Amino acid sequence: MKAILFESKDAPVKVAEVGLPLATPGMALVRVRAAALNHRDVWILKGQYAGLRYPLIPGSDAAGVVESVGVGVDGNWVGREVIINPSHLWGANEAVQSSDYKILGLPDNGTMAEVVAVPARYLFDKPFHLTFEQASALPLAGLTAFRALFSRCRVQPGEKVLITGIGGGVALFALQFAVASGVEAWVTSGSEVKIQVAKTMGAQGGVLYSQLDWRKTLQAAAGGFDVIIDGAGGPEFGELLNLANPGARIAIYGGTAGSMEGLSPQKIFWKQVSILGSTMGSEADFYNMLRFVESKGIVPVVDEVISLDEAARAFDKMTLGKQIGKIVLSF
Repeated sequence: MKAILFESKDAPVKVAEVGLPLATPGMALVRVRAAALNHRDVWILKGQYAGLRYPLIPGSDAAGVVESVGVGVDGNWVGREVIINPSHLWGANEAVQSSDYKILGLPDNGTMAEVVAVPARYLFDKPFHLTFEQASALPLAGLTAFRALFSRCRVQPGEKVLITGIGGGVALFALQFAVASGVEAWVTSGSEVKIQVAKTMGAQGGVLYSQLDWRKTLQAAAGGFDVIIDGAGGPEFGELLNLANPGARIAIYGGTAGSMEGLSPQKIFWKQVSILGSTMGSEADFYNMLRFVESKGIVPVVDEVISLDEAARAFDKMTLGKQIGKIVLSF
């Protein structure tokens, strides 16, 4: 079968012929129809991720059709259109992942192959209103956004939400979920185009985080925020504390801007602000996320669908970060 193969750190992205996986006990083979890229895949390629191993088939997100199942798996799965939960071995504690936790695509081979083998417990019926390409864009980023917004920050009707770095997959899902739940959402971005797109999706407004006094501009327009969803951290994180209302919750799901230096503990304790780490999500989070997407008719934002043979171009585009929404590989 064809698959994207990372042979070593910073090696060219190549499509190679590899052997078909086996449907061992408890496993299912899924014929992949579409697989989406995540920044995680780029970081693995660049050697900037823990637990690296090569060669590796990358990919955490996919939608497809179950081709066969191993011993112990209900045969009724065969032929069904499915979406794969990439969050594996979370464990029994909903509050935090277990020490055995792993994400599909490292250390195990991932979804960027014509056929992928996954434990059948992580198969879910594809949301009926989504195409394979749209569904493949949902799992990792959608799960991360859902847990941060609902399980960790427990956003409530009537609250005001700020989502930083709009344009990325998690941020866009957080915006879609917030709007669908009826709360007022605002955004920041490095691109005016992305802010305008966010407004067409229901955001009340937004500011460029690159502009001078962006925080004061946003505060003048929107006031303070009850919930803030952030994937950057970095030296500007302190400004989020200035934007936080008393009793606000701030979820951090990434750290692309680096360490959060110069934080004021006084602003945290006096406002009684909760700073909450959030990583991926549990099986219950994934199930609830899918039900929410179906009930609200949410359609993931897909920037471009690219054929498997053009995978190198897809990774180049992901590295540049100019996309709005998910980059999807079509099989």
